[in-house]
Amino acid sequence: MPSAVRFGVNYTPSVGWFHHWLDFDLDSVRADLDSIAALGLDHIRVFPLWPYFQPNRALIRPRAVEQLLQLVDAAGERGLDVNVDGLQGHLSSFDFLPAWTRTWHRRNLFTDPEVLDGQAAYLRTLAAALADRPHFIGMTLGNEVNQFSAGPPHPDPDRASSAEIDDWLERMLAACEEGAPGRLHLHAEYDATWYQDDMPFTPGQAARRGAVTAVHSWVFNGTAQRHGRASVPTEHHAAYLIELSKAWADDPRRPVWLQEVGAPAPLIPPEHAAAFTEATVAAALDCPDLWGITWWCSHDVSRDLADFPELEYGLGLLTNDRRPKDSARALARAAREHRHKPAARTTALIVPADPAVRSLCAPGGPVFEAFFRLTADGARPTTVLDVRADDEEHLAARGITEVVSPDQVLPIPQGEARS
Repeated sequence: MPSAVRFGVNYTPSVGWFHHWLDFDLDSVRADLDSIAALGLDHIRVFPLWPYFQPNRALIRPRAVEQLLQLVDAAGERGLDVNVDGLQGHLSSFDFLPAWTRTWHRRNLFTDPEVLDGQAAYLRTLAAALADRPHFIGMTLGNEVNQFSAGPPHPDPDRASSAEIDDWLERMLAACEEGAPGRLHLHAEYDATWYQDDMPFTPGQAARRGAVTAVHSWVFNGTAQRHGRASVPTEHHAAYLIELSKAWADDPRRPVWLQEVGAPAPLIPPEHAAAFTEATVAAALDCPDLWGITWWCSHDVSRDLADFPELEYGLGLLTNDRRPKDSARALARAAREHRHKPAARTTALIVPADPAVRSLCAPGGPVFEAFFRLTADGARPTTVLDVRADDEEHLAARGITEVVSPDQVLPIPQGEARS
């Protein structure tokens, strides 16, 4: 009997990329959605661009909201459920922030009272407009908004403390819930949340706030560079993030959504993308409590558009003219054939609870390397916080029977551990 694990795609419009909101063409959107539905997927994640929808703090454009509803309805007609990201935010190396937060009106995205009022009103408005749509899954606060909160890598960060971020998350999630009660509302960050010591968005927030934990897995973070395109660490990186997130969750059965994962060239060459897709999905499906897998992304970025990083142009499962690639067929096959009933992962690596040393879990760190040594040796590891390593009730609830310190495990030599 098939499991309830969801298979979907992050929707990148084939015409105009996300700038399509400026010249919204429902027929083009419908054709894109037809090509996605033909793969047998069951949901999409969509991205209204914040400055296009709320160009002034007191103006949320009704026409833009109506176009979002048209997209959601068109997806529903094709059997596709929809998650909507609110605060865009950051996409494919570009920042999209409204003018009322920048330059002459420069105000902190996470702490300024007026900005928070505007953000909450915007999220509440979108959620309320979508609330009665049966194919609406829920809101994600925004795409990897943690990249605005620390620098490096961001060149102009809106700095905030972890306590201020926690307040921001609580208020924004509450606004989504007010607009659409009972839906699946969450927040999503890129992997600095799990790996970067000074990132104010913390693993505890990711694993405890919102309806599910979201992880975004990109192997250009040093994993593929260090170990190679077909290595255990590269092909199991998404599974690692899923299991790493569980260390910080209070609920031992909290669902985890692999909300972004893709095959970035040249680290994953186009001719190897299908194999990487197949291996990554298979590894993720071996993780208990997986909510779903949402691939990045649906369609390639048109070469008519300038200034994208080279890897962004070819990340689509489908070409710019909507033809499926081998990676699309691999994901479609997994969606059609998978059975998701993985046994509990009984061996847990100890992870420090202090987020100030979370870099120990990053590529090259002892937790990271120990996890993949165990994986390469045929184990199916998970993780547990050091403060819970002796909590028999917690361990039993997760099915953990063995707790191991990373220093008890030999690391994987760089460039080895080929699958």
